[in-house]
Amino acid sequence: MNVSALSLTRLPGSISGFLQLASLLGLLLFLFKAAQLYLRRQWLLKAFQQFPSAPSHWLFGHKIQKDQELQQILSWVEKFPSAFPRWLWGSKAHMVIYDPDYMKVILGRSDPKASGTYRFLAPWIGYGLLLINEQTWFQHRRMLTPAFHYDILKPYVGIVADSVRVMLDKWEKLIDKDSSVEVFQHISMMTLDSIMKCAFSYQGNVQLDRHSQSYIKAIGDLNNLFFDRVRNAFHQNDTIYGLSSDGRLFHRACQLAHEHTDQVIKERKAQLQNERELEKIRRKRRLDFLDILLFAKMENGSSLSDEDLRAEVDTFMFEGHDTTASAISWIFYALAAHPEHQKKCREEVQSLLGDGASITWDHMDQMPYTTMCIKEALRIYPPVPVVVRELKTPVTFPDGRSLPKGTAFCACMSPAGWRIMASPHGHHRSSLCPTGIIVTLSFYGLHHNSKAWPNPEVYDPFRFAPDSSRHSHSFLPFSGGARNCIGKQFAMNELKVAVALTLLRFELLPDPTRIPFPIPRLVLKSKNGIHLRLRKLH
Repeated sequence: MNVSALSLTRLPGSISGFLQLASLLGLLLFLFKAAQLYLRRQWLLKAFQQFPSAPSHWLFGHKIQKDQELQQILSWVEKFPSAFPRWLWGSKAHMVIYDPDYMKVILGRSDPKASGTYRFLAPWIGYGLLLINEQTWFQHRRMLTPAFHYDILKPYVGIVADSVRVMLDKWEKLIDKDSSVEVFQHISMMTLDSIMKCAFSYQGNVQLDRHSQSYIKAIGDLNNLFFDRVRNAFHQNDTIYGLSSDGRLFHRACQLAHEHTDQVIKERKAQLQNERELEKIRRKRRLDFLDILLFAKMENGSSLSDEDLRAEVDTFMFEGHDTTASAISWIFYALAAHPEHQKKCREEVQSLLGDGASITWDHMDQMPYTTMCIKEALRIYPPVPVVVRELKTPVTFPDGRSLPKGTAFCACMSPAGWRIMASPHGHHRSSLCPTGIIVTLSFYGLHHNSKAWPNPEVYDPFRFAPDSSRHSHSFLPFSGGARNCIGKQFAMNELKVAVALTLLRFELLPDPTRIPFPIPRLVLKSKNGIHLRLRKLH
């Protein structure tokens, strides 16, 4: 028998041996991962033992019907004081808190955003102000804070008013006696128009631009896809998710969103090549948001990288229009559902503004009743229903209950294969494998907690009367602590302008056949849209 024949006879045996070895290694890795997940679950059970919760399945966690999450949360808020552990699956659980004292403790700390959750946003909005942590966050926050100085915000009131009027003109052409209007999409276009003109020096008409409509659609898709991915055990791995239909849709929506923001950056850079535009900027005491980014110098003297620049633009483009669109839509619905309060707001606005031809910064503090109604709507319908933190040190709450820091080790799959990550003592933590306690701050639960708000489902603007008192952390529509919303003053002004000008032109009526059904996404949405009947005032 020649050498080649011997080689051929040995080859099947070699393949068989290789397959056996691969199978053995695969089995060992599976057993190791199973043991790690089991130990993680046992550790969490011990960590959560002071916090009762509803029974859950050891593998499938707490089963919640699709789009019933907020309603289920409210039932748990009534049953379990202050907080409860919610199991998503296996060893994946969050401590959900909704007590003002608990909120004060967590928001007073410097715990990072939960990387295991928020990393799913990174392909979309990058690592801007929403996602970055620690020293980089402080640098970016300090750099961007001047963009929200009152000298900058004052002229924005007139710009927002013009955008609102464009939307109201469109509504006048749409309405008839028997139909309702789905207002969320229109309001989203209006808030996008406002933020692009105010913060990004955009000079076009967003509300009449089809390209902007595709951006709004992409943002809606990304909202839904992010929410679904966080709750899908099989989509935690980037490679698996990228091969799925949801992953491909997410990638396409990201591309659309990036095309929009890239175009905004490109156009502003082109404008800054003009000497007249540069001279205008030199005469300004303070710069707008995008100009701050384009002229920024970091503490080490370097400019922002293109990646960091786009991350901040993507972040603020999304947060600056979608949260306010959610807030305005729900405020309009609340006023439509409570005509007695709508009437009082209208009378206040009419006495202040007349026909509304001119609305200025000085008017913003002269609408006390309207402001009360806006805040009460934000209480019942907080635009951002939850945020998520990862505890990096133990915490003890005012009632004596406590949570520990992270587990001793964590195994995770990385592109390079299986690795063991030292934690919390080492510095080799993987963002793909958080090991600390994940805390969900449920602002929706907080705002509907009868401990903080008696009869929480009742719309009562007098909760926010000037002489009323409440816990410092019972009302958090813009979060709280150091990482509160940087644009909250801009947002409140936009809400007041939109409400005032709309009430001067329309009476808002609910559509009894399509009552909005709130569902949690990155911002609070309605499952079936927000439909209102609009009656033109004469």
